[in-house]
Amino acid sequence: MNATRRAPLLAPSLLAADMANLQAETERLAASAADWLHFDVMDGRFVPNISFGLPVLQAVKRHARQPIDVHLMIEEPQHYLAAFRDAGADVITVHAEACPHLHRVVQQIKQLGCQAGVALNPHTPIQVLENLAADLDLVCIMSVNPGFGGQAFIPNTLRKVADLKALLIDCGSDALIEVDGGVSLANAGPLVEAGADVLVAGSFVFNAPEGPVATLERLRGHLAGLELSTGRMQ
Repeated sequence: MNATRRAPLLAPSLLAADMANLQAETERLAASAADWLHFDVMDGRFVPNISFGLPVLQAVKRHARQPIDVHLMIEEPQHYLAAFRDAGADVITVHAEACPHLHRVVQQIKQLGCQAGVALNPHTPIQVLENLAADLDLVCIMSVNPGFGGQAFIPNTLRKVADLKALLIDCGSDALIEVDGGVSLANAGPLVEAGADVLVAGSFVFNAPEGPVATLERLRGHLAGLELSTGRMQ
């Protein structure tokens, strides 16, 4: 029998927030429709940009009310996992492309008491996770090329999410599917229909004229009427 799908989680990306007012932005989001806060870490090596680091995460954590979803777009993430856990990460996601010993890194994250995620760049096939899917808490599908906010959504992401959903079911994995990049009202519904559980939205949320709180509420309302079926019960 089909079950009603759980509501997707909304994770506004602080990369698009007002950098000079991160405390105010974090406090505004505390009472919003945001379920998680998405925190992008870039090292200028794995991606051609540099963003937040440990001191900023520590500062955000002091004012956050939602779990913090830390996305490590960095080389050799295994050297920094404990530090990011200590700074406030609840979910830690590493890139498959940055980890030659991916299973070991995933186990490290779980041993630290955090939820473990793996991100896949647009060109990376989902099949790289076949032997790891059962160990994951989250798979992040990049719907833009990582490194910069405000990019256009890659349409093939919809097929990739649907294929990943089928793979996770086949592997008996309960991992959440997260989509990161270019999420908006135009594609949020189709993404959830394809199997997405967590939607990361940056520019759409923080650059909207009505502000992030009202925009998140509008996105939540847009998704609330969707009647979807899945193999999971609420």
